[in-house]
Amino acid sequence: MERMAAETDAIRVIGARDHNLKDVSLTLPRNKLICFTGVSGSGKSTLAFDTLFAEGQRRYVESLSSYARQFIGQLPKPDVDQISGLSPAISIEQKSTGWNPRSTVGTITQIHDYLRVLFARAGTPTCTTCARPISAQSREQMIAQVMALPAGTRLTLLAPKIRAQKGEYKDLFADLLRAGFVRARVDGEIIDLAEPPELDRYRRHDVDVVVDRLELRPEVRGRLAEALETALSEGSRTAIAAIEPPAKRDAPSTRDNAEQPAASARDILLSADFACTHCGVSFEPPTPQMFSFNSPQGMCPACDGLGTCFDFDEQLLIPDPSLNILAPCVAPLRTKPGRWRRHILEGVARHVGFDLKTPWRDLPRKARDALLHGTGDAHLTFEWRTRGGTWKHGGTFEGVIAELKAKYRKASAELVRGYYEQFMRQSRCGACRGARLAPAALAVLITGRSSAQRDQPLNIHQVCELSVRDCLAFFENLALDRTRSLIAEEPLKEIRARLRFLLDVGLDYLTLSRPAPTLSGGESQRIRLASQIGCGLVGVLYVLDEPSIGLHPRDNQRLLASLRKLRDMGNTVIVVEHDRDTMLAADHLVDFGPGPGVRGGRVVASGAPAEVAASETSLTGSYLAGRQQIPIPTVRRPVTKRPAAEPPRAPDRRQRR
Repeated sequence: MERMAAETDAIRVIGARDHNLKDVSLTLPRNKLICFTGVSGSGKSTLAFDTLFAEGQRRYVESLSSYARQFIGQLPKPDVDQISGLSPAISIEQKSTGWNPRSTVGTITQIHDYLRVLFARAGTPTCTTCARPISAQSREQMIAQVMALPAGTRLTLLAPKIRAQKGEYKDLFADLLRAGFVRARVDGEIIDLAEPPELDRYRRHDVDVVVDRLELRPEVRGRLAEALETALSEGSRTAIAAIEPPAKRDAPSTRDNAEQPAASARDILLSADFACTHCGVSFEPPTPQMFSFNSPQGMCPACDGLGTCFDFDEQLLIPDPSLNILAPCVAPLRTKPGRWRRHILEGVARHVGFDLKTPWRDLPRKARDALLHGTGDAHLTFEWRTRGGTWKHGGTFEGVIAELKAKYRKASAELVRGYYEQFMRQSRCGACRGARLAPAALAVLITGRSSAQRDQPLNIHQVCELSVRDCLAFFENLALDRTRSLIAEEPLKEIRARLRFLLDVGLDYLTLSRPAPTLSGGESQRIRLASQIGCGLVGVLYVLDEPSIGLHPRDNQRLLASLRKLRDMGNTVIVVEHDRDTMLAADHLVDFGPGPGVRGGRVVASGAPAEVAASETSLTGSYLAGRQQIPIPTVRRPVTKRPAAEPPRAPDRRQRR
């Protein structure tokens, strides 16, 4: 029993020979802060990462079932005779966290996950139009909103069942058919429940059951009220009034009529839980998925949650502004517009008020925006002139850029896509302004106070834009009522704890929205260190690679306090470090050397920092004891002017996609 206890009190390495290690045998105390030091290339990283961490990881993998091991692969065994007393190991190396543009400081530390829960359960939803707080909408208000539509409007009343979820839903279709429903809307198409389509189980689908189809007249109010009650019951207090498009009129047979815009249906969301009584607009109840820019329910539909768009640029589209739109001045259009396109452009010109023959540089901004980005939902009147007279029809105009986007998305040939990409540029998303989220998510607010500022309501993106220090102050001074404080107790506990961990490791200047690819190796390592402290694991061997790199000396003590906290939780912490303060703060110090490469690979001194400092053979000990010093230069190099920064390069085409 005494022998077993002695083996678990220390980590014993016998005969390590990886890389330049020369039969190194070493005993390390467990549950201590251990520092490996020495000149660069002396073998300290080899023993820490390639021997101790690699063997700890390999043994843990071997403890798994054979079924699990087949997905992990075979890990190589380090060149060592024996290692005893080893725990499961976690390596926190100094490397980038990855190049995924969706990863941020908030997602890496899991703070964003708790923020999503906090805003969904304790936030105050507001209207996306008037910014007023939204409240429940009564049945009478819903009926009045629908009956306010023009008489004769045809609509379909739906009850939402599935939203952006994967599956085949055969059982759901069967249950709806047994309940008496005949039709449903699946991914925008009306289907017969008696003959449901075969859905791809790996794709996300939207399923709404058809409750009733109506043509609005004064006498259908009672039928509408009954159908609405059924829809709210089936749709979890939410219904959809889908306005059917007007019947298409027969267009003239012409070569250019393929460019005629198609009419589309419009959905009105009716919610018994969340609605703006001032604007008459209903909203879906907030859910944690609604605040995730990685979820289809929450991401900005314009940029797919990236915050940036690779979109057509006006300066690249129009290289010669002396030309007019009919020339055409838009380079990708290449040829003059045909008869159908020209009569569409004439309708836009009449609506906005400009001449199509005016050079682009002389057009007002309103006319330029209308031609490039469209006229929105405005109903335009277009006149098609023939020998038999003039045929008028109405519609909307989406703009030249929308047409070019459609061609770019449909293009499958690399040559065609490359042609359009020469007119495109990476820019901040114009819809979400870089927030990555849909308008409904950004309209949910929580009131708090950051630093010395007064109380202010912020959405989840504005909170993530605060520095870690200001963010912690904001969540420590929240203005919540008693009910919401009780709901937010657990999420707030985790958020505050993780923010304090980031503060303790000297990352108080970062923001939670900071993209992971922009972090340095030292910042990434300290973020993972803060995450490990928050995990609360016990009995683990942590191996760190120079965590003080890039850290200001005033923050070094906070980093050391974090390492001690990790040790006091019952873990063994091995730090590969050159920093003097870290060496003196360690419980056990190991000096490798005496030189780099083939002249190293040996343990020169091992023990408490004072014992290493007293060693005559240790170069590190000589500097720790003051026997050797690095003199301060008496003459400094003159400061030279920095060269001008190079202009940013255009992103590689493959990286943009």
